[in-house]
Parts: sequence; structure tokens; C-alpha cells
Amino acid sequence: MSLSLYRRSRSRALRLTATVAGGVLLATGCNAAAAKKEEGGKSAGPVFTLVTPDAVGQNEFLKLSVDGLKAAAKAHSGSSKVYESTDVASRQQNVQAAVDAEPKAIVLVGFEFADLVAQQAEAHPEQQFLVVDACTKQAYPNVSCAVFREHEGVFLAGAEAGLLTKSGKVGAVDVLDTPQFRRYSDPFAAGAKRTAPASESTTRFVGGQSPFNDSARAKEQAGSLISAGTDQLMAAAAAGNYGVFEAAKAKGAFAYGVDVNQCVSAPGTVVDNVIKKTDVAVQKGIEQVLGGAGGQTVSYGLKEGGISLTGLEPGVAESQCVIAQHAPVLDQVKRLRDQIVSGELKVDDPAAK
Repeated sequence: MSLSLYRRSRSRALRLTATVAGGVLLATGCNAAAAKKEEGGKSAGPVFTLVTPDAVGQNEFLKLSVDGLKAAAKAHSGSSKVYESTDVASRQQNVQAAVDAEPKAIVLVGFEFADLVAQQAEAHPEQQFLVVDACTKQAYPNVSCAVFREHEGVFLAGAEAGLLTKSGKVGAVDVLDTPQFRRYSDPFAAGAKRTAPASESTTRFVGGQSPFNDSARAKEQAGSLISAGTDQLMAAAAAGNYGVFEAAKAKGAFAYGVDVNQCVSAPGTVVDNVIKKTDVAVQKGIEQVLGGAGGQTVSYGLKEGGISLTGLEPGVAESQCVIAQHAPVLDQVKRLRDQIVSGELKVDDPAAK
């Protein structure tokens, strides 16, 4: 199972601002917690439905998912419908509403839906489901999953860190010491070693009772690394990423974000971001279902266009990322990316060990 660190970091703030955020239309009545949007009007073509775990608002991770849904609907002369959730109850309501509508495919983003999808898949074997950035524990013929190889992008971010470090020390602030989350720290160290063989790497973990929402603890861990000489930090602390950015900014160090462009949160401090292109996973996943290949899990990495760096995408000059000032570094990273895509270079996955 994969976990969106960015979405974790934004969900609380989005819940507080959902009622005023542009484009979020909250429904009234008994289902006031959920929001539904329809695109494409009435159509004789297929209907594709997306259920999000939080309000979309300004959440770039979820906005990409909506883009993928709309692209799939347009490609098949169909229409799309989005149910935006705000809490556990609205997620349950929205999934049920989506199933009752019997669309061609129901797309759900996030680990929060794994158990709900399992229940609905058994009860409605004719309905096709696509789970993005997670998967059900058990395989079902009508449940497709789209997961990401985050470690490939993290390796490239580490390669940038190796090329940019002045102290020869890089590090990471991770939420928990588990194989899944080490996807954001171990490959960062490996990437740095690739471009700076003499570099040293250290990882600190947030831990505690609220590892996903403890910005103060993440800032403290980042500060300890910086005090020991680390000048390049992989921030994989969910809500704590903002604490990592604060520590780095205060002490003249640099950080790397996850899932979407976090450079805008700390211009001049965030070098680059390991981004998950959920639009690609949604659109390709729907094509998979329509092509009769449902019930499979597909992994998206650099080769499939599901993982990238902000620095490798169009618009890097306007991204506010530090990497935009280092074209020679990006040239080297592009070569490493191409080696991974071709299979010449393999990045170890900590979650596979």
C-alpha cells in the first residue's frame, strides 16, 4: 500500500477551509459533508466517477486526479462525476452513492477506501473499481489498483542532493521507521551516493502519537540533522514537512518535497519535489478497465510517467524551485532518469525487502 504524504499534510487545513475554497460546492441536507460535481452534461457515453478522501480545493494531488478523470471521459465521449468527502462518514456515503449510480468505473484515491472497496466489490461484482495510490488486501476481479514506485523519484532527488551538497552530508526526516516509508529515505541516500560517493546520510523519524501531523517534532529532527552538518534534507514527514522547511530556511539548508510542487511553500529553500502524477494513473487505469484488463495492479514509475520531479517537468522555471537555477544538475539527473527507464539502472525498493 502506498501513502500520499502530501495529502496527509494538507487534509486538516483543507477541512477548515473547504467552505470558502474556490470550486468546492458543499451539498446541503443530510449529506452536507459531501460535495458532488458533474462534468460533461448529459451524455450517451460512459460515466466515470471519482471519490476523493478530502475536499479537492487547492489540493494539487487530488486536482490531478480530477484532471485524469475528465481526460478519460473526454477520450470516450462520456461524462464525469466527482464526490468530494470530508470525513469518514461522507466517504462511506459517497462510495455508496457512486455504487448506486452504476457508472462505468468508480475511481477512489487513497488508502482510506481500501476496506470500503473490498466490501462493495464483493456485493457488486459487476461494478468496476479503480483504487489509486493504494490497494485492497485481497485481489478482486473487479478491482484494479494503481500504485507508485516513489523510490525511483526519491533516488533522483538524492542524486540532486549529492550534486548540490557543500558539506557532504545529506539526510531525511521520515514519518516512521517502516519499509514503506523508507522508500523516502533510503533511496535518497543511494541517489546521493551515486553522484557523490563520499557523501554521508542520516535519517531521523518523527514517530510518536501523531507522526503524520507533528510539525514541531519534524522541525526538531530536521534541526538536529542540520546542526550535525546536513545541508540537504528529504522531507517525508507529511504535515511535518512544513516544520522541516522552517528548520532548513532558518539555518540555510535545503529541502526536497513530495507528491506535488512544495517549492511554493518555501521558495529558495525547497530544491525539488518527488511528484506523483495521479492524472496519469487515473486515465491509464480507466483505459485498463475499459480494455478488459480489470482486476490487476499496475505500478507507475518513471517509465510510465507516473513518477517524476518538478525539475523534470515543463514549467520548472516558474516553479519557484531552487533546482531551476541549476541546469547542469538537471542534465545529469535526466541521464540517470533515462538509465532507470531503460532498465540499465535499478533502484532498490525498501518496501520489497
